[in-house]
Amino acid sequence: MRPRLGHIQFLNCLPLYYGLVKNDALLDVELVKAAPRDLTGMLLDGDLDIAPIPSIEYARHADRLVLLPDIAISSFGDVQSILLLAKTPVEDLDGRTVALTDTSRTSQVLTRVLLSQRWGISPEYVEAPPDLAGMLREADAALLIGDDALRAFWNQPAGLHIYDLGGEWTAWTGLPMVYAVWAVRAEFAEERPKAVQDVIDALNGSLFYCRAHLDGISEYAARWEPFPADQFLSYFDALQFRFEAHYREGLLRFLAEASDLGELDQVPHLRIFGEG
Repeated sequence: MRPRLGHIQFLNCLPLYYGLVKNDALLDVELVKAAPRDLTGMLLDGDLDIAPIPSIEYARHADRLVLLPDIAISSFGDVQSILLLAKTPVEDLDGRTVALTDTSRTSQVLTRVLLSQRWGISPEYVEAPPDLAGMLREADAALLIGDDALRAFWNQPAGLHIYDLGGEWTAWTGLPMVYAVWAVRAEFAEERPKAVQDVIDALNGSLFYCRAHLDGISEYAARWEPFPADQFLSYFDALQFRFEAHYREGLLRFLAEASDLGELDQVPHLRIFGEG
């Protein structure tokens, strides 16, 4: 059977999967599209073999998962697609209501970490669907991620203070931020290591392709959205897809901060496929 590979239908994964298509690698996997919040459960339940999952969800289930070594959804500085949009300056949100999109677990925790640890404030939190107008009817600030955040970043809605949480994280810690990781079920990695390595090779080949063809990928994306190709190029350039040592350090710092807030029982050891 072909490995069942999860796929996020967000623009942030377009370069990666565009490369898989161009390299004919999709012939060797069964691609399963799902929302980010659903992929972890599908992976743990055995409906997927490998998937990009929120980094906080990896940490909560690290005993059952192994990480792919070379790839993550990450940034070093502004990311453009993880935004806090507030009616007031962020320092004035203490005791006020912040609406968190229900589409992302990592970004919810990142928001709590930054508001508590970077800005020293304690808002009230509610979870809501990713509709900015609806969120701000009930709250003083709203967390958006993915395509919804990207459109808000490009449209710059009037009267709101906009905080790029990737940039805020790096400004505070000096480290990259890792939003999602590619994980494989531990038993699948043990039983079919060659299949896992084949997926790793395909993903790495796709990354190599997309880095060499960002202009073309940006022009492709601009066909489907009301924004010019140069804005997509800026966004795709901000996405790193990297997971080397410095990025792993950023992930571990994030998990430590999450643990301090009670979002994790403990910070797990990062088990990396092929690294012992």
